[in-house]
Amino acid sequence: MRVRIMMVGLLAGLVGVLGLGGSGLAQDKANSPTGTWKWTTKAKDGKERETVLKLKADGTKLTGTVSGGGKDAKDIEIEDGSVKDGEVKFSVTRMFKDQKNTSKYAAKVTGDVMKGTIEATFGGKDTKREFEAKRSKD
Repeated sequence: MRVRIMMVGLLAGLVGVLGLGGSGLAQDKANSPTGTWKWTTKAKDGKERETVLKLKADGTKLTGTVSGGGKDAKDIEIEDGSVKDGEVKFSVTRMFKDQKNTSKYAAKVTGDVMKGTIEATFGGKDTKREFEAKRSKD
């Protein structure tokens, strides 16, 4: 009887130390960036444009695509993607008028909301803007 109680206590302690308890797993899944994210921004012409970001987390590695932006544009692969504790970072390189433009994304995932910033240089001018994406239920 005494050995059985000690084994149960040891197992419970091991589960806690390894982070295998239910609440830890639920929190990790809740703040996972894996999924489809959408947000809208206003273009210079005043029209709203929807951006679609598809992400997949594998440990600390993050892969995915972001919508290309034009009517016939193809999705663009993200680069240098990483995720840690619900924080994502990645870059996207686009071609515009024969010039390579790289945007750097950094955001925090909390449930079905991703809030962050996009930093880029266009035409020699540095820009930084905020975005808030919602996880798509599709």
